[in-house]
Amino acid sequence: MAQSSQLDLSSQTVQEIANLRQQAFMASQKGQFAEAETYWSQLIDYLPNEAALWSNRGNVRVSQKKLTDALDDYNQAVALAPEQPDPYLNRGAALEGLGRWEDAIADYTTLLTLNPNDAAAYNNRGNAQAGLGNWETALGDYQKAVDLDPKFAFARVNAALAEYQLGNADEAIRQFRSLTRRYPSFADARAALTAALWGQGQSGEAESNWVAVMGLDRRYKDLDWVTSVRRWPPAMVAALERFLHL
Repeated sequence: MAQSSQLDLSSQTVQEIANLRQQAFMASQKGQFAEAETYWSQLIDYLPNEAALWSNRGNVRVSQKKLTDALDDYNQAVALAPEQPDPYLNRGAALEGLGRWEDAIADYTTLLTLNPNDAAAYNNRGNAQAGLGNWETALGDYQKAVDLDPKFAFARVNAALAEYQLGNADEAIRQFRSLTRRYPSFADARAALTAALWGQGQSGEAESNWVAVMGLDRRYKDLDWVTSVRRWPPAMVAALERFLHL
């Protein structure tokens, strides 16, 4: 997003702002989110009309699970820059985290009127539709995201997960296999492939993939995380539960 003009500021203040920007970005990149929030807040004190600052502070607040505070920041960013797409994408993600699926869909739809070729917006809108249980609609959005960006691995795995939820297990397995061949370290696709193969009675290949998953990301052993954070569809969660229990 374009940065606001710093006219009428002293050279000392301009330098202080530049230093704060650098510190804010560095802290954000290092995962020091509380520290980054402090820097972004100081920048907002200097430049309260710069929408990007509000949006960036919202991002680090999301990383600290301060979703309500982040939403306030994104609201301010949208008010300051209603024609910029980024605040809608960020606010939509925060609304998803709060379970406000329809509001999130509205933000992603607004974003797509501003940028019809935004693959992330289609993928995220698919996630929000999935939150409502609208799996056919979600699949359409995921497929549109893949059409726009064929290398968008998460959109591809989301489409395969939606296929599985809709009862198209063979097509889902085909897509999971394709993803694991192309991205051997993609734990999400391997974990989903494990569960789907186990459900088809292909235990050897399932167990082989699971060994790889455990070397990549052990969170897939936690069904609560898979359900609430990764937000797999119910049929896929049930398939993984059967594998883990047996």
